[in-house]
Amino acid sequence: MGAATAVRLAAEGAAVVLSDVDAGRGEPVAEGIRAEGGTAVFVRADVADAADWDRVLAAAHGFGPVGVLSSNAYACEIAPAHALTRASWEHQLAVNLTGAFLGFKAALPDLRAHRGAVVLTSSVHAHTGIPGRPAYAASKGALVSLCGQLAVEYGPEVRVNAVLPGPILTPAWGDVGEADRARSVEGTAAGRFGVPEEVAAAIAFLAADEASYVTGTSLTVDGGWSVVKESA
Repeated sequence: MGAATAVRLAAEGAAVVLSDVDAGRGEPVAEGIRAEGGTAVFVRADVADAADWDRVLAAAHGFGPVGVLSSNAYACEIAPAHALTRASWEHQLAVNLTGAFLGFKAALPDLRAHRGAVVLTSSVHAHTGIPGRPAYAASKGALVSLCGQLAVEYGPEVRVNAVLPGPILTPAWGDVGEADRARSVEGTAAGRFGVPEEVAAAIAFLAADEASYVTGTSLTVDGGWSVVKESA
C-alpha cells in the first residue's frame, strides 16, 4: 500500500521520499517512479528511530518543505495475548504507533508552516477483533485516536486523517491459505479483495486540496467487510 501510494502521489505531481527498513523493496519503487518521469528518492529508515526521521526530512528538504505525510509502516506478529512476548508487543507498537508519532513530530514544522496534510494508515482491526492480533489491533486503534487528537491540536494549520483498509491483497497475504483467503473475500460486500491502488486513491484524496474540509476522520476502505455479518 505504501508503494502504491508513492506511485499515486508522484503521478499527481508530488516529489516523493520513500522510506523502509528494506532497501531491496523501497529502492525499486523509487526507480520505477523516476522511470515514469516522476520525482522520487528512497531513504532506508526505521520509522521507530527518531534519528532516521532526521535523515528522511533532510532528503525531503532537497525538494522543499514537506506538505504531505503518509504514515504506512506496519508490523504484525500473530499470537494470542497469553503467548505474545513483551518484546513482540513493544516492537509492534514501536513500528505501528510510535513510528507514526515520530514521523509527525519530525515533519510538523513544515506541515504547520505550509498547511499540510497527514494520513495515518490504521486498519479495520481498530474496531473489529480477530483472534491472534492483540498488539496489532491495539496499535491500529490507537492510531485512530491519535488521528483525532492531532487534528484538534494542530488544526487549522494541519489536517490529519486516517484510512482503515480491510482485506487488501498485498504480500502480507502470502502465507494465508486459499480457504482462509476465500473466507475473507466472502466476508466482504464487494465479493473480492481490494488492491493497494484503491487504498492509495483514498490517501491521495485525503491529502489533496479537494479534502480541505476533512480532518479528524477515518475513511474505511474494506469493500464493506466491516458491515457484513452472518446473523439471522
